[in-house]
Amino acid sequence: MKGRQIIGANSLPHWEIAGHVELVSGGPQPGGFYFPVPRGVHAVRLGNLGTISQNVRVKSGLVYSLTFGATRTCAQDENIKVSVPGQANELPIQTVFSSDGGDTYAWAFKATSDVVKVTFHNPGVQEDRTCGPLLDVVAIKEILPLRYTRGNLVKNGGFEIGPHVFANFSTGILIPARIQDFISPLPGWIVESLKPVKYIDRRHFKVPYGQGAVELVAGRESAIAQIIRTIAGKAYMLSFAVGDAQNGCHGSMMVEAFAGREPFKLSFMSEGKGAFKTGHFRFVADSDRTRLTFYSAFYHTKLHDFGHLCGPVLDSVVVTLAR
Repeated sequence: MKGRQIIGANSLPHWEIAGHVELVSGGPQPGGFYFPVPRGVHAVRLGNLGTISQNVRVKSGLVYSLTFGATRTCAQDENIKVSVPGQANELPIQTVFSSDGGDTYAWAFKATSDVVKVTFHNPGVQEDRTCGPLLDVVAIKEILPLRYTRGNLVKNGGFEIGPHVFANFSTGILIPARIQDFISPLPGWIVESLKPVKYIDRRHFKVPYGQGAVELVAGRESAIAQIIRTIAGKAYMLSFAVGDAQNGCHGSMMVEAFAGREPFKLSFMSEGKGAFKTGHFRFVADSDRTRLTFYSAFYHTKLHDFGHLCGPVLDSVVVTLAR
């Protein structure tokens, strides 16, 4: 160690490092910054061109999701690049969505061999070479192939299959936009917006049904979609639940939905107590593929924490043939 900087490519147990990498402690820092490290005491900060990597055993041909804590540490724009051989994604982390413990992201990839090198890299070069993303914790999860639920044309409509969620602390898992991700850590769904959506679980939040749901945390900049099989000219029923995560998100909420070109709106007045309501809508398919899209009509923050972005919770998306 040289101060906080780690010296030597193999000095961080189980990881290989390159560039400027620091071992830091959570809490208040010089200069007025605060490093959120909610799942332990230490984390690494990737300074100028800093990289850490590890070889992970997987099964070739299967899809895996990485969950990792990543938060900016300086005022400048910061990105973190996560990659395996042949697949990479550069995530902008300038926007901080959680003010009480840092942000956690998910990224998915398809394994092309039985061992992959997982790499986290700071591609930026700042005047202050120590500036860069804070990497807190990393986990990997195998994503099983999806199957249709009997009677529902939507795959994973209850968001029961998703990325790994850490048991001891979670502010939700941010799912990046499709412009950055071609394989989704939320199977069946496409994040087709400028900002991510947040995957939440029953252990840490209130969800309408089952174990998982999605929180639309960035207004109209946060949209999720799925393309389903339909029959042109046939009538269908779309239903979905909207609520709040019992996390202090409050106010007049509205989720706007599209089934193909047909728009629907489901409003909900949130008191931040975990309530929800379900809407039912009829539409007629105009092709053999229909795109379902959902987004929040408004922007929201927590009642007592205006720095914490939040929004309506979407769950239990069901499409059936109309009778």
